[in-house]
Amino acid sequence: MIRENPTLRAVITEARAQLERAGVDSPALSAEILAAHTLGMRRLDVLVHPNKVLTPAEAVAVQVAITRRAAGEPVAYILGEKEFYGLDFSVSSAVLVPRPETEHIIEDVEAHFAADAPLRFADLGTGSGCLAVTVAHLFAKARGVALDMSADALAVARANAARHGVADQVAFVQGDFAQPFAAEGSLDLVVSNPPYVSEAEYRELDPEVSQFEPRTALVPDGHVESDGLECVRALLPQVARALRPGGLFLMEFGWAQGEAVRRIVEGQGAFSSVTIRRDLAGKDRYVLARRSEKCV
Repeated sequence: MIRENPTLRAVITEARAQLERAGVDSPALSAEILAAHTLGMRRLDVLVHPNKVLTPAEAVAVQVAITRRAAGEPVAYILGEKEFYGLDFSVSSAVLVPRPETEHIIEDVEAHFAADAPLRFADLGTGSGCLAVTVAHLFAKARGVALDMSADALAVARANAARHGVADQVAFVQGDFAQPFAAEGSLDLVVSNPPYVSEAEYRELDPEVSQFEPRTALVPDGHVESDGLECVRALLPQVARALRPGGLFLMEFGWAQGEAVRRIVEGQGAFSSVTIRRDLAGKDRYVLARRSEKCV
């Protein structure tokens, strides 16, 4: 129950208790972040000014945000944004929330290309555009194409490209992984975070993911008993076609899919080296493959 003219401390204390009862992660942190966002404050301001008196309308607005979080909605959707590799990305229920694990792909891109390289790249399954926009932001001479089946996701990605001043560097295209997305041998780099969750895994996902994040961005569409690797099989021929000899392919996958992904990529017969990379938790997380110098 909202008291008349409550203090910020009182509102956050009640919010934290509500989130603890709901069993959400980091209830105190969530309460502070959501209160700060709702009130147009920084989190530091919330901590420094606990005796600030809120109007009834402000208290109600905070309560609405807290109720959404208590129901399991991810904080990023409530805030409308999520940080990725030092950049803030707008997000909505049309796109996955960017994960820290995906940042490893960007780290490898930076390790393999000079900052002034005139990169030609593609991002398959762009979602929020976090990979494509970050690559374009880091490499001023980069030009790329970002592909996604969802028109709503592409609208979010375009907005993020404009937000970070790279709208003229990335072309956003609606389409599936099996279609040609670039001229043969024209790209230095292809990155991807495709749907890779199997049907069995989807049924076991945390409700915060399965009930709020878009299913089509998680599970390969149209496969009743998906093993999670259908998109990998579909996109590889086009990746091999589009990469120049020596070009790089980096793709995220599920933690238990490393060896299966290795076999699929090696079986394509177009890559001279295939390396499975691990995340900070020590789990297989993405593949780094180099296009053969001699095309086959």
